[in-house]
Amino acid sequence: MDVELVAEGLEFPEGPIAMADGSVILTEIKGQRLTRITPDGTKETVVETGGGPNGAAIGPDGAIWITNNGGSFVWLERDGLTIPGPTPPTHTGGMIQRFDLKTGKLETIYETCDGKRLVGPNDIVFDKSGGFWFSDHGCSTEDGRKFGAVYYAKADGSSITRQRDHLISPNGIGLSPDETVVYLADTMVGRLWALDVASPGELAKGPAFGAGRVVANLPGYQLLDSLAVEASGKVCVATIINGGITVFDPSGSTEHFAFPDLVVTNICFGGPDMCTAWITASSTGRLFKATWPRPGLKLNFIA
Repeated sequence: MDVELVAEGLEFPEGPIAMADGSVILTEIKGQRLTRITPDGTKETVVETGGGPNGAAIGPDGAIWITNNGGSFVWLERDGLTIPGPTPPTHTGGMIQRFDLKTGKLETIYETCDGKRLVGPNDIVFDKSGGFWFSDHGCSTEDGRKFGAVYYAKADGSSITRQRDHLISPNGIGLSPDETVVYLADTMVGRLWALDVASPGELAKGPAFGAGRVVANLPGYQLLDSLAVEASGKVCVATIINGGITVFDPSGSTEHFAFPDLVVTNICFGGPDMCTAWITASSTGRLFKATWPRPGLKLNFIA
């Protein structure tokens, strides 16, 4: 696999979006901003978001939708690496933001669901109908942890529903090519879940125990972050500790592609053949470009 370092000096990059002009727009969680990176590695601030912008995606309106965790990490520097630490006591919750690329307007669309504040929105994916699934990672507390959840919301701001609750650490989220399955990476347990979709925006009833079907659990101590889906239906999940991308086949088999960072957090696909992969290596603040062995799944909306 050909791998190229495109940019460095980023403040915990995540949420890459492959843009039609060949650039990549990503979030810098610690930097509290969206940043555009051109093919030659030039960096340009798109918007200061505040909080902790984590995931990002283009919506049906051509705007960038952002899952913002509200600043749910204290940042630690260890052995030259930037590591997300515990949640600070000042944290009050996160939000879903919308940034209009044409007008430059940033607005908050959702902060609550059924009167309950969102804790730490993390990752996002739009379905063909124009609504979006997003994960809420939860956060740490002095006594333990606030649970996370999976939500579905409409891009006109009219509806948000909690589809799964009491999850340990929901992170990466994506859709199968036929959109009958929501894939969810559970960070702390190293597990990829498959949640069956009953209808657009509604999950089928889950089993008596667990969030859904288990695709696979990674052995030993490996943590899962955000993900992207291949056109074939394989699920590419950024892997922490065993730094790289772990590819899960829906049958449960896995393969691993190593990248030079302990904390690899995200992957997205682009290019004319969808075989260009952009990978965020967050603890070292770098963005890599790789020629992927198989095409990625084209997202429903691009800009």
